[in-house]
Amino acid sequence: MVLITPTIQQDETSPHGGLLHVSFPEDTDCRPFSIPLRPDEAVLKKWKSLNDLSMFGVFTVDGYICQAVDASSRTSSSPEVQLNVPSNTLSAYFGRPVHLVYKGSTPRACIPSTNFPELDATAVYQDLYPLLFLSEESMLEIEKELRPRVGTQGIDERWKTEKVTVERFRPNLVLKGAGPFAEDGWEEITIGSDSAAPRILVVGKCTRCLLPNVSPETGEKDKAVPFKVIMKFRMGADPNYKSKACVGSWGVPKQDGVVTVGDVISVKKVLTK
Repeated sequence: MVLITPTIQQDETSPHGGLLHVSFPEDTDCRPFSIPLRPDEAVLKKWKSLNDLSMFGVFTVDGYICQAVDASSRTSSSPEVQLNVPSNTLSAYFGRPVHLVYKGSTPRACIPSTNFPELDATAVYQDLYPLLFLSEESMLEIEKELRPRVGTQGIDERWKTEKVTVERFRPNLVLKGAGPFAEDGWEEITIGSDSAAPRILVVGKCTRCLLPNVSPETGEKDKAVPFKVIMKFRMGADPNYKSKACVGSWGVPKQDGVVTVGDVISVKKVLTK
């Protein structure tokens, strides 16, 4: 799946702000397609709605089955619809029935965390919480722990020099300057220096599965890295999940705001236990 390439083609002069273009590896027979970037109510009314979608077997969410449009008619107020192209193309690629779904507007509750057992927050689509941040120093620490283990535990020799990229851990905010795993001890932060800087609760640490072992560039799964490494020195970082390794921290914004590259993070509260 990581070999599928989504590209945002932003165009504020177009009816829906542009297109989301989806392309596939050249060695497949799957043709690329495009969908409206920000479909309005008129578009969504034409798409089949679903109210019983399941995320992880835990959350029930709503959504719409996406329909493609002719990319050459992006400036038209009613671009030509290409029915069932996303569903048919993705089903052919995966070899099983698949739909591309646009998440509906109904929020869902975020689950309470170790740090916030009474958490009152919602998310729309995100995995567990809206934000996941990780520092560059934390990534360097993982590599520091990795190098001496090369040749053991099934860790291949290529890891003597190959980098463990931050993309493997899928954060949407990458930090720098606080030191490795400094985020473990934060409870509340702001991002930006003005009075409107968004306030973010650091609700907990992100427990990790085997997915970071899959290269986001090639789609190939490594048999050991980084999972076996982080299990050696990050297991039990969350006392409620002592058998899990934690890398990165989850965040929940408590107010709206704009975040830009280079913004300064201010730590407002730290954990006291």
